[in-house]
Amino acid sequence: MDLGTIFLQLGSGLIVSVEIFFLTLLFSLPLGLIVAFGRMSRNGIVQTVTKVYISVMRGTPLMLQLIVVYFGPYYLFGLRISAAYRFIAVIIGFAINYAAYFAEIYRGGIESMPKGQYEAAKVLGYGRMQTFFLIILPQVIKRILPSVTNEIITLVKDTSLAFVIAVAEMFTVAKQIAAAQTTVVPLMIAGAYYYVFNLLVALAMERIEKHYRYYEA
Repeated sequence: MDLGTIFLQLGSGLIVSVEIFFLTLLFSLPLGLIVAFGRMSRNGIVQTVTKVYISVMRGTPLMLQLIVVYFGPYYLFGLRISAAYRFIAVIIGFAINYAAYFAEIYRGGIESMPKGQYEAAKVLGYGRMQTFFLIILPQVIKRILPSVTNEIITLVKDTSLAFVIAVAEMFTVAKQIAAAQTTVVPLMIAGAYYYVFNLLVALAMERIEKHYRYYEA
């Protein structure tokens, strides 16, 4: 098999990896903020539930969580599992896992904000929602961007775990080609793809960080 064919086949797997990456961010970032609110809630039940959720998501392997999300409907409710559900299960598993990590990042950023910010906003006549979304959140985003960037870079590499429920993302395709052709070249090419992918993510996040630097004193 020539290099062109290998690049072409890996390209199809790369598309799946990119889809997992962006859909995970699309759902986990807002979900993480909701979980963070629950974690900081004054309601003891809500706070306890979110604490347990975060503990389970961060304390068990993502691979195991994907298996539970995929096979859970069958073993718990006797529902038939279709092949189309594999990709959906991957997105659900990744989203709820990363939401737990983002929730703690959000919480750390929100709780680091000086109380004076809230008091000043109140004096200016801002409501609670206005204060948070117009004053607090932009500053929180600026503070948490380095931590969020680390998680996003980890996500790029974690997309390879989709293989556990037979979703053929890039690394799975690379392993299949390598096994069939008895060569490590596809794996090396896949590694290069991951590096370039992460490099682009890092550059994008760096530009976002520069955008938020106007909050610096």
